[in-house]
Amino acid sequence: MSCQIKDPEFTKCSTQSIQKVMDAINENNGLPGLDSLPPLDPLYVNRIRVDQSGTQAINLKVELSKVVIGGFKKIKIVESRVFPKDYHWETKIFLPKMTIAGAYALKGRILLINMNGRGNMTLGIDNIKIDLYTTVRLYEKGGFTFYNVTSTSAKYKIDKLSARFDNLFNGNKQLEESTNAFFNQNWETLNEALQPIIQSTISEILLKYLRAIFHYIPANYFVSDIPTSTELYGN
Repeated sequence: MSCQIKDPEFTKCSTQSIQKVMDAINENNGLPGLDSLPPLDPLYVNRIRVDQSGTQAINLKVELSKVVIGGFKKIKIVESRVFPKDYHWETKIFLPKMTIAGAYALKGRILLINMNGRGNMTLGIDNIKIDLYTTVRLYEKGGFTFYNVTSTSAKYKIDKLSARFDNLFNGNKQLEESTNAFFNQNWETLNEALQPIIQSTISEILLKYLRAIFHYIPANYFVSDIPTSTELYGN
């Protein structure tokens, strides 16, 4: 579904076009002809590190490994805007439920709780609204113009966060259970502490995925009047 950027209804057309691609990926567990593209749900990230420090309430170093992300099967593209000055995208995404599971290692403090643990963790995120900022460079291949996705940056808002961290205190089950209960009762504070790692997880998985898609499908298929790289950037 190709759209013209000069069309006043371009954003509506672009939103529908990207949604159709995501639907096709979910229906086919990937893109036909692109064997290197995995299914959209679940998604995998090997390792993510975040240092969340500098506030009195939160000082936390977190590393996640063997991360599994679920929920993109029901992805909804709310809006897909493309800006003709440099063809960067601003995309609004909605997921009714997102899960993040994997091994964790963390050290630091949330409110008055000092933690130094490693084990398995699961996060459940309800009604997540993602604002994704994506930068690109245009290039040509085989007579078509393509997007080289160079970076993604995600911000989000949620309705609820639930969490489970095993082995938070190296085997002290009573303290582990009470802390997990505290986190779930005070999920807004936990979300503030984990926001950098959730944003990094979303940004990283979508960067990897979008790069693969748009190296395979020409940008002309989405924006029929897109310029060549020479027309946009000059010689």
